[in-house]
Amino acid sequence: MAKDMYEIRWHGRGGQGAKTAAALVAEVALAEGKYSQGFPEYGPERMGAPIRGYTRIADRPIRVHSAIYYPDAVVVLDETIMDTVDVAENLSDDGVVIVNTKRSPDEIKAKLSHQGAGVYLLDASAIALDEIGRNIPNTPMIGALVKASERVKIETVLKDTEHKLSKKFPEKVVQGNLAAVKRGFEEVKKV
Repeated sequence: MAKDMYEIRWHGRGGQGAKTAAALVAEVALAEGKYSQGFPEYGPERMGAPIRGYTRIADRPIRVHSAIYYPDAVVVLDETIMDTVDVAENLSDDGVVIVNTKRSPDEIKAKLSHQGAGVYLLDASAIALDEIGRNIPNTPMIGALVKASERVKIETVLKDTEHKLSKKFPEKVVQGNLAAVKRGFEEVKKV
């Protein structure tokens, strides 16, 4: 039986935008007529504390409301989490791991328990600094996820991101985030 739901687990630290990214990707799926969920899981809320986010995308109503234990995709916003957390735990056989890193593919692959995973690397922190002026790597990682998973369209991500961010931020910040999404989509590399 084919799996009819795509599940994404986000690993990051407080302040990196994992919560926002999980919710934004879910909203994009909803805008495309799919069913979705996007929510965080974290302990004490503080800058730099480990956080997980979850996104589900399906063509039917989603009846499960729990953490994601068997993801199809894992997005790692902070590679240092891989030193203490098995980010690829229970990853599906054809799953993908997308990591924000400057490290070599061999260094990252050595940290993964699931050696059959499709591995995608991107220096999202550098892109965020270039485009937004702050190390908040979530928007370039959203672009990378779109490329690696092919579950939503980049055009919808850009339109929805612009709509959501323009309500809260000045135009310069909005345009910086849109450029970061585009660069994440274009620059992510499968290794």
